[in-house]
Amino acid sequence: MFMEAIVECVPNISEGRDSDKIERIIEVVRSVDKCAVLGVEPDVDYNRTVITIAGAPEAVKQAAFLLICKATEEIDMALHEGEHPRLGAVDVCPFIPLKGVTMEECVDLAQSLAKQVGAECKVPTFLYGAAAMNEEKNLLSTIRKGQYEGLEARLSGGETPHSDATRFPDFGPAEWNDNAKRSGGITIGARGILVAYNVNIDEPDAIIAKKIGSLVRSSGRLVKKSDGRRMRINGLLTMVQGMGVPLEAHGISQVSMNLRDVVQCPMHVAYEACKSIAADHGINAPSSELVGLVPLEAMLESGRWYADEGVSDENILVDAAIEGLGLSNLDVFEPDSRIIEWALNKAVSQ
Repeated sequence: MFMEAIVECVPNISEGRDSDKIERIIEVVRSVDKCAVLGVEPDVDYNRTVITIAGAPEAVKQAAFLLICKATEEIDMALHEGEHPRLGAVDVCPFIPLKGVTMEECVDLAQSLAKQVGAECKVPTFLYGAAAMNEEKNLLSTIRKGQYEGLEARLSGGETPHSDATRFPDFGPAEWNDNAKRSGGITIGARGILVAYNVNIDEPDAIIAKKIGSLVRSSGRLVKKSDGRRMRINGLLTMVQGMGVPLEAHGISQVSMNLRDVVQCPMHVAYEACKSIAADHGINAPSSELVGLVPLEAMLESGRWYADEGVSDENILVDAAIEGLGLSNLDVFEPDSRIIEWALNKAVSQ
């Protein structure tokens, strides 16, 4: 039932502090047959929870719809504060093909869900990634410019960093009203497997972390001259988004990254790049963390770097990756529940 066609969906909700509220939102997903909740990761500083669900395509779509409905009921964005950029109560909800499913099928799921959410929840709903209605809406960071605080002006014809192609939602109300004020903008998309990966930096104020983020991210730095001319200097890593943020609960900072193609930029490459730059500034980067789940092959690839040459045993390679990347430094990394394939096998066997 589970293994013939598998879609992953990773909704990020803008609530990471109220455990009762988070549980009420997740509970609606557990009611859906042929679908499993694989991960729930709240973050107090970000005030955000990453939820990973997987299963049969239509079941996952139904679970995502129920989750979005419940999140927009439970979360009031007018009261939300957190370190992570966000546009709405469900800041992002991507569909990801895992097995027996094409990207085109995930695009259909995302577009169908966005239309349903816009019509039934009556909230502004944007499409991004492979599901975007135009190329300018491809990047989540583009849609999220101005964040929730800029949404009122954006929908009311006021000043905004957006072009006409990105200003308005694809479905739902295109004007500022009470629903939009409470929910913010809901962003739904389709993409390949993305690994959310953070490198921990031993400093409280993110000064060095922000510098590292601007150096390693693919977009790099924008250099400006006083006469208005600009020049983009590309970053070190391929298919990587990154920024430096403080992590107040732990008294450190992080280089928070999205590895948009973990084949082109494996985790250990991102980690060692950040670690090297931090060392140039006399700062340690002792560990890192994964947000959400990770494909087995990504762990094996990093394990091959940190393990002795020639090792092929999966368990040894996974242990080497956990140790080499310092994944259990802030919280214990449990591979049976954090590696997608292993977590699915565990869910199916229960």
